[in-house]
Amino acid sequence: MYFDFEFYQKRALETDGSGESNMGGLSPKWLYHAMGLSDEVGEVLGKIKKIFRDKGGRIDRDEVDAIILEMGDVLWYMATLCHHLGIDFSEVPKRNIQKLSSRAIRDKIHGSGDNR
Repeated sequence: MYFDFEFYQKRALETDGSGESNMGGLSPKWLYHAMGLSDEVGEVLGKIKKIFRDKGGRIDRDEVDAIILEMGDVLWYMATLCHHLGIDFSEVPKRNIQKLSSRAIRDKIHGSGDNR
């Protein structure tokens, strides 16, 4: 299935409200989105933590749906942060697949660091 990241980014920006991108240096616009991304990732992890804490790791459809909604917020912040940094959002998954494919070819999937 094909997903149009450019279309998603345009739709996400309709709900942004923080204005145009600013490549002139550290700006409250992209700093806000970077911090929001971190916050939303924390919310995803918090939901997962509570599944282990409260339910012994047993997950049901309601928890999956709640995690999907939080992951959508992560995606929104990624799209808007890319905009404020002047990055084509579709480059993010494209480059990630290239990186992962290179690791697989070189048998470097395990370990740490992006440049392994």
